[in-house]
Amino acid sequence: MAKTLVLYYSATNTTKRVAEQIAQKLNADLCEIHPAHPYSSADLNWNDPQSRTSIEQHQHDTRVAIKDDLPDVSGYENIVIGHPIWWGIPPRMITTVIDHLNLNGKKLALFATSGGSSYQRSQSNIERALRENNYDVQVNPGAVLNNDAQIDQWLKKLNF
Repeated sequence: MAKTLVLYYSATNTTKRVAEQIAQKLNADLCEIHPAHPYSSADLNWNDPQSRTSIEQHQHDTRVAIKDDLPDVSGYENIVIGHPIWWGIPPRMITTVIDHLNLNGKKLALFATSGGSSYQRSQSNIERALRENNYDVQVNPGAVLNNDAQIDQWLKKLNF
């Protein structure tokens, strides 16, 4: 069986719970992504146009610093990246993660948690970051996963 890593960022533990389920079902390793500067509740207030996340998410091509604690992915064939959706796209730190990983030759799958967004804009955002890094990577269609049935259905479709 191919070795798989599930990387995730979760501000409120919602994405963490889904990432844990996916890792268990895939018998995969699990690793959390940490922003260099953790987000406070005020930072996450999407109703405040001056909140940190409101500003970051509206600055196109922005990178948000992450802690330098990403695992070595050279021993993995499959990488799963999970994240919440903020303003229709992944948090800007997910692009930073893609910049820092060598995804050449990997199979990549992406998922998100969201109360109302689809994965379409997130998929485009991620694929653009992959092209910018000139990665030779096989990308599976991403999905918003909020319950067990959605998780199981998505896992069946993965090309891993």
